[in-house]
Amino acid sequence: MGYFEGFAVTLKKWGEGVTTKEYRAGKLDSKGEISPKDQKAPKPERAHGRHVLNRYEDGMEKCIGCELCAGVCPAKCIYVRGADNQPEDPTSPGERFGFVYEINYLRCIHCDLCVEACPTQAITETKLFEFSFTNREDAIYTKAELLVDNDGLPQHLPWEDWRPGEDEFTSGWMRATASSGKVQYENTVGWSGELGYGVRAPEMGQRHPGESPPDADTDQSGATSGEDQGSHH
Repeated sequence: MGYFEGFAVTLKKWGEGVTTKEYRAGKLDSKGEISPKDQKAPKPERAHGRHVLNRYEDGMEKCIGCELCAGVCPAKCIYVRGADNQPEDPTSPGERFGFVYEINYLRCIHCDLCVEACPTQAITETKLFEFSFTNREDAIYTKAELLVDNDGLPQHLPWEDWRPGEDEFTSGWMRATASSGKVQYENTVGWSGELGYGVRAPEMGQRHPGESPPDADTDQSGATSGEDQGSHH
């Protein structure tokens, strides 16, 4: 009986219909739309996909070349080299900027640790997960390909299958300083504005229905919000 008991879930789901959404590459019709059969299923706002390097609202680059993303990457797929800013024509607001930035997508596991480690929210991820390469060189994205354009949108490369919405709100990720990590950050903006999007709305928390709001002055560990927030802005 033990052998057949292993199929209990399969047999239970047998008559519930198809749960896998079928789609093909699909071409736009005369109205510029993709047929329902060729559409991808909608993705969560914080889906881990292809990375981008963001800019501030004034167009300056957020990356300061600190190499923290490369240091924390478990797959060792990120290579960064910083350089000093030219005082008369700085690339970033700090003393240094990311002169070289490369991600090898043959190694990347989309764990999002690079996003967590970045102190300036320079690197975040889009919702694009489907992109393939015909050679190894294309799989190594350079800074020129990762940096968002003048509208704050990711560049669309020839081998990437972008669909509507996959390039929007590329900062829609959750980091430890959001309200799900510490209650003191609920309804508090913990990130800088981005080119094309401005300042993203604060996280609202994940309290259970009927649960009272957290103390605005202290978190669960007893640290005051003023003591802890200063390092995240």
